[in-house]
Amino acid sequence: MDFLNQTEGKMRIVQELVPGKQVTLAHIIASPDPIIYKKLGLDPQLDYKRAAICVLSMSPAEISVIAGDIALKSASIDMGFIDRFSGTLIFTGKVSEVEAALEAIMTYLREKLGFTLCEITRT
Repeated sequence: MDFLNQTEGKMRIVQELVPGKQVTLAHIIASPDPIIYKKLGLDPQLDYKRAAICVLSMSPAEISVIAGDIALKSASIDMGFIDRFSGTLIFTGKVSEVEAALEAIMTYLREKLGFTLCEITRT
């Protein structure tokens, strides 16, 4: 008998969060297709002309609020999504503005709060 038959067709998923101060994803999507904006719940009419999306994932999750504030104060970006429960932050803007905001966030988290940072990636 396989696992699914033993559990009556149900699958159990266990998620684990390792405590720590870390950024686990820092990614810039340059020139995204408009469908990505729609799927993220962003308005492509407003946001697509801005040409870049930044996606961050960090823990503890509440740091996403502080990172969002840093992004808004350091560059001309538009906030797309902040989730203080999952640690997700999404913002849009011109590529150069998105890069500046992301660099400001990463610098603050590393130098002021002692976070462990992942590499910034870009597509």
